[in-house]
Amino acid sequence: MSRNMILGAVLILSAAGVSFGQEVPKPGPEHEKMKELEGTWDAVMDMGGQKTPAKSVYKSICGGMWLESDFEGSFGESKFQGHGFDGYDQIKKKYVGVWVDSMSSKPMHFEGDLDPKTNITTMKGESVDPEGNTVKFKTTTHRKDKDHFTFAMFMILPDGKEHQSFTIEYTRRK
Repeated sequence: MSRNMILGAVLILSAAGVSFGQEVPKPGPEHEKMKELEGTWDAVMDMGGQKTPAKSVYKSICGGMWLESDFEGSFGESKFQGHGFDGYDQIKKKYVGVWVDSMSSKPMHFEGDLDPKTNITTMKGESVDPEGNTVKFKTTTHRKDKDHFTFAMFMILPDGKEHQSFTIEYTRRK
């Protein structure tokens, strides 16, 4: 291992709050909750009444600290691919995520909370639209049962009102 690689690893661990001799963070109950989504899902995306089929695969990675998702669908005649990483920030006590897709060159970053009473995770974040303007958004993920969940995306308008952009209904593939 080169000297620069060792130095880089030490810097990364230090930035993460880990020092030599200290125990590395381990997945907690929040990570186990995310892991429940592992598997292949058939999906139907509804954008303004136009419904299109899609597929998503979720898998636990990095020792259970992250949930990776691969999404394939379409918008009209255009194929659409997306890739996400969801985790739980044990310091902030927030669910966190990063999303990249084939319709944008800038990743979306978001964070939020799970309401255990409703089983709905609400995340908020910011991104940039095609013209370079900052846009705010909110997502909700409602887990109905172990084999069904609904994802919804809302744009938060400058006046603070929310506009629902689309929903995706997921059914676990058997």
